[in-house]
Amino acid sequence: MPFFTLFLNPRHGTPGIVTLSAAGFRRAKADIASWDGYAPTPLRALPLPGTVRLKDESTRFGLGSFKALGGAHAAASLLMDALARRGITADAAALASGRHAEATRALILTSATDGNHGRAVAWAAARFHCGCVIYVHETVSAGRADAIAAYGAEIRRVSGTYDDAVRACARDAAAEGWHVVSDTSWPGYVEVPRAIMQGYRLMADEAADQWTGPSPTHVFIQGGVGGAAAAVSTQIRARWPDAPPLLIVVEPERAACLLASAQEGRMVRVGGDLETIMAGLACGEPSLLAWQELERGAAAFLAIPDAAAVEAMRWLAARGIVSGESGAAGLAGLRLMLADTGARAALRLGEDSRVLLFSTEGATDPALYASLIAG
Repeated sequence: MPFFTLFLNPRHGTPGIVTLSAAGFRRAKADIASWDGYAPTPLRALPLPGTVRLKDESTRFGLGSFKALGGAHAAASLLMDALARRGITADAAALASGRHAEATRALILTSATDGNHGRAVAWAAARFHCGCVIYVHETVSAGRADAIAAYGAEIRRVSGTYDDAVRACARDAAAEGWHVVSDTSWPGYVEVPRAIMQGYRLMADEAADQWTGPSPTHVFIQGGVGGAAAAVSTQIRARWPDAPPLLIVVEPERAACLLASAQEGRMVRVGGDLETIMAGLACGEPSLLAWQELERGAAAFLAIPDAAAVEAMRWLAARGIVSGESGAAGLAGLRLMLADTGARAALRLGEDSRVLLFSTEGATDPALYASLIAG
């Protein structure tokens, strides 16, 4: 059986900071639901013990991942604020129409990315008629970088890891006066990441609307810097307040910054090259806002090997579901837990469990996906 690390969070359920307001989510939901092309993504039943359902984000806005829910929403909010400082009142629809294109062309959106978030920001920049510079680190695949560039973004490749790209992006943006649309937060930079996380909540809100029968007992969600996991944590508590599902955060074993932080009882950075097939989760530092939620909202943290993610991709592909390396991580974690007697007992997983999973991406690098599925 592949090796894994499971850590039960001793601070689960203790009072903490409210990072995402209900009002902020209502605004994000109304904004995103008004966009052309918006439609809820499907919730699919999986043939596993108990009740297991997978939220499939592979079709979201044609981008292949859930990231547009956050990146594009935050980009619109940021651009509206920038125009307001110039005396121009606009909403997302007006930005998309090109009514203010003369003003927005002078604005530059920028971000660092493992792939999917940068694609969402570039899509938003094209949609809202402004410039875009995206920073990628050295191991981001050419296929993912090309998909970002297809929306007109300038690509800048940085030596090192995702965290090095974040720092390079922030440094250059400060020098150039660009607008950073980062999905990770740090002291002094929280409002844009907060808007991104509010957008991510819609994915979990849709899943709650689509869920039938007794509520879920468990939710497995991917880690990374923690933004998506924290958004899901917040929303499942809002939608099932009487008996919130246990949230299990799944990370690559070589980039398990959230698990390491939980073990230390504080935010910590993990070192090394962070190399993992789960490219969207190759992050060494948690997001400040995300950690403020997950340090008490997550029931457990789970680090898994790359092989488990590839096996989960193939298992889904055999059932007609396309899920990328990072997208399949939650299912990979569940399958490892179901196969281990001690883990099942620790997480109270049984035949009567009801599990919600999120496939956060499809084949966002088609060539890599095809090679992994073929084996």
